[in-house]
Amino acid sequence: MRKTQEVVITIWGDFACWTRPEGKVERITYPVPTPSGIRGVLASIYSKPSEFYWQVKRIEVLSPIRYASFKRNEVKSKLGYNKSNPAKSCIFIEEDRTQRNSVVLKDVRYRITAEMVLRPDFPGTPEQLYNQFARRVMRGQNFLQPSMGTREFPAYYEWGSSGEAPIRQDLDLGLMVYDVFDLHVWEVGKKAEPHVSLYRAVMEQGVIQVPDYDSPLVLKPGKGDGIC
Repeated sequence: MRKTQEVVITIWGDFACWTRPEGKVERITYPVPTPSGIRGVLASIYSKPSEFYWQVKRIEVLSPIRYASFKRNEVKSKLGYNKSNPAKSCIFIEEDRTQRNSVVLKDVRYRITAEMVLRPDFPGTPEQLYNQFARRVMRGQNFLQPSMGTREFPAYYEWGSSGEAPIRQDLDLGLMVYDVFDLHVWEVGKKAEPHVSLYRAVMEQGVIQVPDYDSPLVLKPGKGDGIC
């Protein structure tokens, strides 16, 4: 399996919400990012699903973990399409609006170390992908605005390490969402349905080491690990 050399970027934002799945309708954040959330940030900057997938290696928490709580207006229904009556495909915001509580992180800053894992049939070289990503980061280019878990919370980024030390804090977070898709499947279709995986997240002195997706430390459904 071919990989690029490791890339290092620093990301930050005013707020972040790395949503816990057990929160149901309420938005309750993990205290640190999930690997899938960070993969989303990286893919927003540079992504070629048919050529590689992002593998997060390390997450360093650079700012103290602080929380904020507030209410946000949301709609209760999903937008669908009714062939027989297109008018029913609309959502009337005033009738469908509800307030939901959000517990989020504030003033977040992270240093991310990751690498690009090349697909077997990619004809190019790892250096090509690495250099393309580096140029995009240094120019501030992206496919869409990266976000800290939800679109309301934009993420800002810069190339390399800022030289800051991680926070001096240890946390055993137990089982945490690793990703919500099978990273080996990139085609759009039934194969790309949600495929939730978990891992035991441990932060030591502000640093979280993330195992490779194919590692036995990452629990996947259908692998005799008890995930349904």
